[in-house]
Amino acid sequence: MRILVTNDDGIHSPGLTALAEALATLGEVWVVAPDRERTAVAHAVTLHKPLRLHKLAPRTFSVNGTPVDCVNLAVLKVMPKPPAVVVSGINKGVNLGDDVLYSGTVSGAMEGTILGIPSIAVSQEGQQTFRFSVGAKYAARVVRLVLERGLPPETLLNVNVPNRPQRSIKGVRVTCLSRRRFDNPIIEKLDPHGRKYYWIAGTRVSWSRSKDADHEAIQEGRVSITPIRLDSTDHNTLDRFRDWVPMIQTNTVAPATRVRASARRKG
Repeated sequence: MRILVTNDDGIHSPGLTALAEALATLGEVWVVAPDRERTAVAHAVTLHKPLRLHKLAPRTFSVNGTPVDCVNLAVLKVMPKPPAVVVSGINKGVNLGDDVLYSGTVSGAMEGTILGIPSIAVSQEGQQTFRFSVGAKYAARVVRLVLERGLPPETLLNVNVPNRPQRSIKGVRVTCLSRRRFDNPIIEKLDPHGRKYYWIAGTRVSWSRSKDADHEAIQEGRVSITPIRLDSTDHNTLDRFRDWVPMIQTNTVAPATRVRASARRKG
C-alpha cells in the first residue's frame, strides 16, 4: 500500500513531517514536495524551466516546482506504481471557502484526483504555532477510511482541523465551502523613492453561505471535511444559457427590454 505525500509549504515543513510519520502506520509513504514554500500557487504547472528532482532520503524527494509538478513527477516518474492515495499537507493555516481556488495544498490533492487517484488535502488552523500532531491524527483517520471505502470519481476531500488540543476538539462535521469577504484587500504604499507598490493582503471581515459551512465548523471547534468535485459546471443554469445559442449563432440579440424581462423570469 503506497501513499504519496506532498504539500505547498516545502519539503522541510514540520506539517509534512508529522503527516508522513502518521501515515507510515497505514502503508509505505513516499514524499515528493517542493524544495521551498509555494503557498498560494494554486494549480500552477511549471512550463518555463526544467524541473529537477533531488533525493534527500529513501522515498523522499524535493522538486524545484509546484505541488502539481510534484504529484505529476511522483506518479508518472518517481514511484514504481501509482499510489493508493495522495495526501497533501499539513498546511500551515486553514484552507476554507474561496481559499481552495488559490491553495497549493488543495491543488496538490486536485492533481491526484485528475490522475484518477483518491486524494485528500489537510490544513491546520494556527497562527505562530501549529498543532500538527492533532492534524496528523485526524488525517490518518480520514486516509484509513478512504483506503477502505474509496472516494467517488472526480471528488477529493478538503480537511481542516481547528487549533485546539485533541481533547478539546468538539467533533467532525461534513461541510460545504464558505464565501469570504475582505476589508481593504489591496494595500498601497510608497517606497523610499516615492514610487507606489502594492500588497495583496487585507483582513477577513465576514463569511457567507452559512448552511453547513466549513468556517462555522472550525469556529465551533470541529474538524471540517468538505467533498470537492472537479466538475465546476453550473448544471442548474445550462438551460438558461442554451436559450442564448440561437441569438449568438445568428448574431441577433433581443432588445434590451426583452432580455431584462427574460432574466427576471428565470432569475
